[in-house]
Amino acid sequence: MENSKYFYIWIGLSALLIAGSAAAFSVYGLAKLFSGAFISVVIMASALELGKLVTASFLYRYWNMINYFQKVYMTIATLVLIFITSAGIFGYLSNAYQGATLEFEKQSTELIAVEERIEQLEEDKVFLKEELEVAISELPDNYITAKRNLREQYNPQIVRVNEEILDYKKTRADLEIALVSTGVDVGPAIYLARTFGTDIDTVVKFFIFILIFVFDPLAVMLVIAYNQALMDRKKDEPVVISEPMGFTALQEMEDEEDFSLEEEMIEEDNERMDIIGQNGNDGLHYGATDQDLINDEDVEPREENDPKEINPQPTARGGVRLLWWDI
Repeated sequence: MENSKYFYIWIGLSALLIAGSAAAFSVYGLAKLFSGAFISVVIMASALELGKLVTASFLYRYWNMINYFQKVYMTIATLVLIFITSAGIFGYLSNAYQGATLEFEKQSTELIAVEERIEQLEEDKVFLKEELEVAISELPDNYITAKRNLREQYNPQIVRVNEEILDYKKTRADLEIALVSTGVDVGPAIYLARTFGTDIDTVVKFFIFILIFVFDPLAVMLVIAYNQALMDRKKDEPVVISEPMGFTALQEMEDEEDFSLEEEMIEEDNERMDIIGQNGNDGLHYGATDQDLINDEDVEPREENDPKEINPQPTARGGVRLLWWDI
């Protein structure tokens, strides 16, 4: 899976599920703790949960770009929010545990009271029997009637105690049967409590602390890991380079350049012909050599060292302008 290009999606889904579960449990736990303002606490806690995840992502992405104060404050704020979330989760799980064990604890308390009452009645029964034996032993052997009267006096009390004992034993049996049914929900906790030789509450607190130690911190770390995976994925994306132009495209571009150059040459020739027409020149000297110009009969003779131009007429671009020193 680590080599899969979709691994970052699994990281994001894991972060979403764990962070969402932690947020839901925390918000519910905090709302139960401050039940007087349930809706307000839900809104506040939800905003803080979202802000915590965004802050963690911001710190990872812009750690080298923010100042020292931002780093310190936002880090402390994130840690405090993790602690608050953990406290809310603890409240939620504690409330769930109490709801599951409420009937169990109630029945357990009743069973303890019944057993104590049975022990007390057993002691009363033993006391009455001992008292009767002592009273009879103090009478002479010939006081048969007196002994009979003592037995008739104590027997009803002993019988009544026995009846109470039987009633309480029946109640104890009913409670034990109910505890078997109720104890199914907290059976693992009872087993662990017996294994470690402690009470159920201590075992449950221990496991709740283990859960909150890894719950919300893992959610924050997965959010950071998701940001890291996204940033690495962007780095690994290949740079898109446009496809090279084929021969046809290059030929079209060359044709366009040739066409533009041809248009410029035509325009240049037209401008030159316009200038020739304006000057009354037939344009024959354009393209002629220097010797042709010298031998031309239309060229007036000039004196030596005459600085005057051979053709003082203005020429268009591409024409020939000759000075005396060029000959």
